[in-house]
Amino acid sequence: MKRNEVNRSELSPMMLQYMEVKDRYQEELLFFRLGDFYELFFEDAEVTSRVLELTLTGKNAGLKERIPMCGIPHHAVKNYIEKLINQGYKVAICEQLEDPKSTKGMVKRDVVEVITKGTLVDLEFLNERDFNYIGSVIDYTYCYLLTYIDISTGEVNACFLNHNQDSLLNEVLNLNLKEIIVKNDFSIELINILKNKYNFHISISDELLEDEYSSVYEEVNDERIVQGIKHILYYLHVTELKDLSHLSHVTLLKRDHYLEMDVHTIRNLELVETLRLKERKYSLIWFLDKTKTAMGARNLKTWLMNPLKDKSEINKRYDYIEALNNHFLEREELRNSFYEIYDIERLCGKVICGSLNARDVLQIKNSLRVLPNVKRILNELDFEFKLETHDELYELLNRAIYEEPPISVKEGYLIKEGYSSELDELKAIRSGGKEFISSIENEEREKTGIPTLKVGFNKVFGYYIEVTKGQIDKIDPSFGWERRQTLSNAERFITPELKEKEALVLNAEERIIDLEYKLFTEIRSILRQHVFALKETAKIVSEIDCLCSLSYASEEYHLIRPMITDEKEIRILDGSHPVVQEVSGNAYIKNDIIMPKDTNILLITGPNMSGKSTYMRQLAITVIMAQMGSFVPASECTLPIFDHIFTRIGASDDLVSGESTFMVEMLEAKNALVGATENSLILFDELGRGTATYDGMSLAQAILEYISEHIKCKTLFSTHYHELTDLDHKYKDIKNVHVEAVEENGNVTFLHKVTDGPVDKSYGIHVARLAGLPNDLLSRAEKILEIYEKEDKKQIKQHAEQMTLNLEEEPKNDELKEKLKEIDPLNMTPIDAINVLYQLKELSKKEN
Repeated sequence: MKRNEVNRSELSPMMLQYMEVKDRYQEELLFFRLGDFYELFFEDAEVTSRVLELTLTGKNAGLKERIPMCGIPHHAVKNYIEKLINQGYKVAICEQLEDPKSTKGMVKRDVVEVITKGTLVDLEFLNERDFNYIGSVIDYTYCYLLTYIDISTGEVNACFLNHNQDSLLNEVLNLNLKEIIVKNDFSIELINILKNKYNFHISISDELLEDEYSSVYEEVNDERIVQGIKHILYYLHVTELKDLSHLSHVTLLKRDHYLEMDVHTIRNLELVETLRLKERKYSLIWFLDKTKTAMGARNLKTWLMNPLKDKSEINKRYDYIEALNNHFLEREELRNSFYEIYDIERLCGKVICGSLNARDVLQIKNSLRVLPNVKRILNELDFEFKLETHDELYELLNRAIYEEPPISVKEGYLIKEGYSSELDELKAIRSGGKEFISSIENEEREKTGIPTLKVGFNKVFGYYIEVTKGQIDKIDPSFGWERRQTLSNAERFITPELKEKEALVLNAEERIIDLEYKLFTEIRSILRQHVFALKETAKIVSEIDCLCSLSYASEEYHLIRPMITDEKEIRILDGSHPVVQEVSGNAYIKNDIIMPKDTNILLITGPNMSGKSTYMRQLAITVIMAQMGSFVPASECTLPIFDHIFTRIGASDDLVSGESTFMVEMLEAKNALVGATENSLILFDELGRGTATYDGMSLAQAILEYISEHIKCKTLFSTHYHELTDLDHKYKDIKNVHVEAVEENGNVTFLHKVTDGPVDKSYGIHVARLAGLPNDLLSRAEKILEIYEKEDKKQIKQHAEQMTLNLEEEPKNDELKEKLKEIDPLNMTPIDAINVLYQLKELSKKEN
């Protein structure tokens, strides 16, 4: 039976209430609270029972036919919701808004929360070492505005992106957004790409939230950014019913302040996960992350994904690491303190969202306890961090909350003795009453002479005296007992005195629970007032934790402080790929990478399996580590500041989009050649191998020439086209290097050592032999190779030397074009745009 097939006039009042709520939440799975269960009906029940593997039952709803239903106990609902959210569903929680005990007729119910992937705040559901961003994208036709928020921490960011799909896709993929909200005029093509190719959940909304939470965007002068914030706030506050009081002031990110890396570069270099297994282990973040707090782990990932371009800021981080290395005892004391600090950022999110329980409060208290020691050490190290210790708040929480409170905040046993005189008085009454009732049993036994007499309790009759039927004749009417219940082998009685004490004890118990909940709510309100101060403390702790992590890693892995130079020079001695070296241990061979100012391109030759790709990745990872403020794996390191890293490493067909290996190669090459400046770093690994030999060699040579003549950036280019090694005679900025191998008795040994000059031969058949191909096949391959080697190769070489490809004409002195290059539309106000447009029009008149 479907929901839209139902005759509502026949429904029971409760089911009619359900239908009215469900009408407003048609996209969500509606968890409808009925007593101790959340129940789902119709299509929601069918979907939920299938996904969660629950029994699908039926329910009488006033109709002739039972409607589909499944139920989940309210105390176990979290795990079920998590599974649904991970499967991409939205969940609406409909609660009882009144106490059924004190309500006549139908209990009021309504949705109090909508839970989606991007709006989770419960720490049990979240990856503590990663952010949980939800984003809004507004298309301004000339640029995209991306606004993204982590509800669990209150972090708000906004940035402008160039108006092309690649820029937007790179950013949302790198941020690992969980949801995206767009307007109705957003590109359908791009929505389909985001949904179908990358599995993003897309919501469409044109609404803006006016006035509320204006503190998030106050003093923001760009109306476009204000519109973006209002757009995402409406979705979160009105559609998802979130309290957003903890949101920080928006951070306006300028991508040109950071070393830029597209999603292919981040994937190829295995910065946050490995290519093969998609796991964090053996990635660069795994190697560097020695943080002790969840906030520090998330912040370290931010540093890694956003390496700096400001030389002074980079050196400041180096200075901190060096100081921590020199004071390693203090550093270890800091790290031990951080081990006791919980996720304050996300606990603040729970404070605002109202889901904070007593154990969460205890985690905040225990985190605050170690802050004075952290501040003392920072002062001893003379670090410029102004850390607030929140002494008064700590004392309040220490006086208030039991050390082992229950998870539920409505069960009592939350508040310590001495915090509230009223509560202490009620606890004394409860304690005295229970002791009194216990003493009655002994008194009545002595008075009646019945040794088996006992005092018991149940919810129906309260406290009672129970006497076995064999002892009934010993009960005298003068006792004043009143018979209350007859059992098969006993009788139960009550007395006026017993009922009086019972009322006192039970009333005290109920009042204690109510008062403790009230006091806990007041404590939560006090914490709410300290949220922004606590978040600032969490931010400082996360930064220091990152610095301690990088310092610890520098000592553990023997990393050194690099020198950042304004000259365009790379000098790395005894460099290594840090992750590969850690995994391979003593077997790893270190290599130098030396590129003076007049050398822009290293042309790398050598057999497969010799380590060319590792050598190339080594440079990129060293650059990223250096610009994020980390020490690097080398004995000596001098580097310039890079603005962008482009990579083309590996060759796997893009089966999803239907693009071949060669097309993917060319697209990534295009991105590099169009986007690179003289301050960029390009890594091309065997570019052109996806097509015919002459085609591939021709393109490879043309690309090398184009980089040398036009871009002039630092480039590592590995190839099997040995004919290209003659280019160093024509271009002074191209230098040949090769990976050494030794052949002995038909066997080859790869030395993994990079030395100057081109390789003298290929070792393809030797690699095939190492792979275990059949001997007959290898023998035949050797004979075929001899035939090819006897052929005259002069023609091929001559052809390669003559090929050049001038991909663009020499620029003319064009004033209009020069003016266009100066324009930055992402940072222009409407008035500026009008003025620039007028200037361009005047320039065009001059040229005509």
